[in-house]
Amino acid sequence: GRILLVFMFLTLLRFEMSAMQIIQNLVGSLLMVLVTVGYKTKLSALVLVTWLNILNFYFNAWWTIPAYKPMRDFLKYDFFQTLSVIGGLLMVVSLGPGGVSMDEQKKKW
Repeated sequence: GRILLVFMFLTLLRFEMSAMQIIQNLVGSLLMVLVTVGYKTKLSALVLVTWLNILNFYFNAWWTIPAYKPMRDFLKYDFFQTLSVIGGLLMVVSLGPGGVSMDEQKKKW
């Protein structure tokens, strides 16, 4: 489940050369790597949920665009796509990382 969540997250990455976009990609990717590997999974997923929620409501505010502009449809698509990744991360927060994770292996030591 965590690996498939990575593929969903990869669709959110944008390769633009602005400073803010680079910071978004780096922070999001770092947290996603922690979730994927299973290190501090619940905490990493919860921080990533918070990060994505803030960015989603700030950058994809489709409700502020008039209905006749095509940009509204693009922002709405991005908004709900990000929301689906957030939903997957919330499942990881509630259900845990699973048996194949660093968190689970630390319990055996």
